[in-house]
Amino acid sequence: MTAAADLRARAEGLSAHLPPLLAAADHLAATVLLGDHGRRRAGMGDEFWQYRPAHAGDGARLVDWRRSARGDAHFVREREWQAAQSVLLWVDDARSMQYASRGLEEKAARARLLALALTVLLVRGGERVGLTGPLAPPRSGQAQVARIAAALAVSGAQDYGTPDARGIPPHSRAVFISDFLGDISAVEGALTSAADRGVKGALVQVLDPSEEAFPFDGRTIFESMSGAIRFETLKAGDLRDRYRDRLAERKDRLALLAERTGWLYLCHHVDTPAQSALLWLYQALERRN
Repeated sequence: MTAAADLRARAEGLSAHLPPLLAAADHLAATVLLGDHGRRRAGMGDEFWQYRPAHAGDGARLVDWRRSARGDAHFVREREWQAAQSVLLWVDDARSMQYASRGLEEKAARARLLALALTVLLVRGGERVGLTGPLAPPRSGQAQVARIAAALAVSGAQDYGTPDARGIPPHSRAVFISDFLGDISAVEGALTSAADRGVKGALVQVLDPSEEAFPFDGRTIFESMSGAIRFETLKAGDLRDRYRDRLAERKDRLALLAERTGWLYLCHHVDTPAQSALLWLYQALERRN
């Protein structure tokens, strides 16, 4: 098979998954009770939002004299903020994300679903959404959902992912979704770099339940998804406590890193409903405004 034919076959294989993914993301987004979009906050805009009592420093031109005439207090008429913001997503495409216990979906599938459903919600709210790196710069509109879906369908070759903080505008928002089982110094570097530019956001660690429980016992061969890393033991059960301690240490370190940089952290398991993680993510981004 020629290189062009191979590329076409791979592209067709990837595109076959896009309609189900888009449909699933749209359905998941619909389960989140939106009400009015979270951008309803005071700022420059045309639509009325709320009255608030006037404060010292508010100029006379800001006072709504008709509303204030109803009583003794002065009120300011606030308008809804209408400036779209940029939200950048990094979704780990490494081989480790392809791991799944029997009967459960891959971590990669859950990560893509969460990212795309969040994109649907944000685009509906008028935000500009994109992926870090060069593949899908932030844009608004429904066409951007399809662009991001196509970009998310591509898998990487490395065993563990490294966060990509390229292209994140200063003072924007970002979301990193990964199992975060690789080099944590890379996560620290990316998050610190983003925070130094005033970027706020959320870390979502996606794990398989077996990665938490470590249900292995007796003779076991542990192998990375690419096969590059391999470890065999005759007493896997003896490793359980040490493994759990290391994982707990990793999660604590991620939570502390998020706290220190003004981000938020969530550990999400693929055997739990995606809706809860999506709602948390959506609200987390609103709190990061």
